[in-house]
Amino acid sequence: MTFDEIKRKIGSGLLSFPITDFTAAGEFDAAGYAKRLQWLSSYPAAGLFAAGGTGEFFSIGYDEYDAVIRTAVENSSADVPVLAGVGYGTRMAVDLARRAEKAGAAGILVLPHYLMFAEEAGVIAHMTAICNAVGIGVIYYARDNTKLSPAGLEKLAATCPNFIGYKDGLGDLQLMQRIHYRLGDRVVHIGGLPTAEVFAQPYLEMGVTTYSSAVFNFVPELALKFYAAVRARDAAVIDRLMKSFYLPLIDLRDRKKGYAVSMIKAGATLVGHSAGPVRTPLTELDAAERETLQGLIEANS
Repeated sequence: MTFDEIKRKIGSGLLSFPITDFTAAGEFDAAGYAKRLQWLSSYPAAGLFAAGGTGEFFSIGYDEYDAVIRTAVENSSADVPVLAGVGYGTRMAVDLARRAEKAGAAGILVLPHYLMFAEEAGVIAHMTAICNAVGIGVIYYARDNTKLSPAGLEKLAATCPNFIGYKDGLGDLQLMQRIHYRLGDRVVHIGGLPTAEVFAQPYLEMGVTTYSSAVFNFVPELALKFYAAVRARDAAVIDRLMKSFYLPLIDLRDRKKGYAVSMIKAGATLVGHSAGPVRTPLTELDAAERETLQGLIEANS
């Protein structure tokens, strides 16, 4: 795909962020991950992000990374671009980006750099180095300790032809509106907050046509139903699912730190598609929390 084709494809539908399979002993389970990708690929998705935040990029070893990306590429639909998460400092991010390209990824998702806050000029230099290291598309993920201004993003777009996307994990609607007006369709704009469905309506009104859905990992039919309702501006369906599923899910997610991932893995187990445990420092849901999640799934099936 050309850069424009990837942008159009990503912006045309819901995005999948698969969890990563681990064995009971905590090792990468390539066979389980392949089956997961095959299952999720049976549902329509506009893009697949391997080793993303929900996929526990932060806990995947250097010795496992290539296998994770290659398994995702080999077991996904041919017409769905696989984008690989990279992160940490510039040297590591550049190396991971090159390895992802070699493994067959169609693009890169740049997760926040490690630990430090940095001046905008440094973040632009970081992104530029990653873009220059590969010939595939690169998406910038704004959240936590990394935030570029509209002018900074415009500068990046002017110097890096393969900078193709902006994923928002900040939830600053005014900033998102300014970025959308400043960059227009030069990049694809992606909603990327935890439980991004809650922001889907206002984001759509400012032209953000897609978002990443973590719940796609265990209730793909419901995730697609909600996405379709948002695009159709079907207030009745949106309100019903928001009240019966998404808002209670957020209450559960917010009980403990790290549950944005742990809860998704628990949900996959409850529907018969276990990906194994989360890796430390994340923790598992307790029995009562699993029961609550089970009730939400059953009530909305």
